[in-house]
Amino acid sequence: MEERVRTTITEGVADVRLVRSDKMNALDDAMFAALLETGEKLKSDKSVRAVVVSGEGRAFCAGLDMSNFGRMASGERKADNKSEITGRLEQRTHGIANRAQYAALVWRDIPVPVIAAVHGVAFGGGFQVALGADMRFVASGTRFSVMEIKWGLVPDMAGMYLMRGLAREDVIRDLTYTGRIFETEEALAYGFATRICNDPYAEALTVAREIADKSPSAIRAAKRILNDAPDNDAAAILLAESVEQDKLIGGAHQKEAIMANLEKRRPNFAG
Repeated sequence: MEERVRTTITEGVADVRLVRSDKMNALDDAMFAALLETGEKLKSDKSVRAVVVSGEGRAFCAGLDMSNFGRMASGERKADNKSEITGRLEQRTHGIANRAQYAALVWRDIPVPVIAAVHGVAFGGGFQVALGADMRFVASGTRFSVMEIKWGLVPDMAGMYLMRGLAREDVIRDLTYTGRIFETEEALAYGFATRICNDPYAEALTVAREIADKSPSAIRAAKRILNDAPDNDAAAILLAESVEQDKLIGGAHQKEAIMANLEKRRPNFAG
């Protein structure tokens, strides 16, 4: 796994790096496997309080490995390396998703905030992996594209689902139908970038450390509510707020947050 994705955890912050820099971190079968394995491990690691995902070298992720497209043209069903055994993408391998879709969606299932630090390019599948994060910190001059139409395809790594919560429908249609490349300022205007940074990796780590100093129970509760909000009506969202708050009030983490503020010290959230 470490030949594609390398993870270090320091003081509750998981630093996840795509390390296939010679290929601009393009998605081959080993990269898909590494992303899934990394996400699954982080989902169950109670010591993790925030995650930063970034790409080593010149890019965040250039999308699907170019070598696959020639094999697709020859008619090989499994050439995209996205599905296992049968090669049929409609096979659900991870709940409601297939293997490739879950490489982007797994970041939503990690119960703590995930920040994607994006630079260089985020094309096709790479763009969709970034969309799976809670936030995207982006360097100036970064280029994005919903590039699948260039290869006679549609976005199929949960992009259709993830884009709809961030941008207007007509914008999504424009980008999907044309596959045109757009840059950081446009991504910010559309809602795909959270903030523009001189050094998105450094800023993402700084924010992740700040989050790691907040109540772990409250952060996880907030992510549960925010994950469900787009598919819930007002009544369900209001009820979820109340249910989560009832669980938090008077708990050990909430008491520590209060005392740390009153005593003007850094909190110590055990457990």
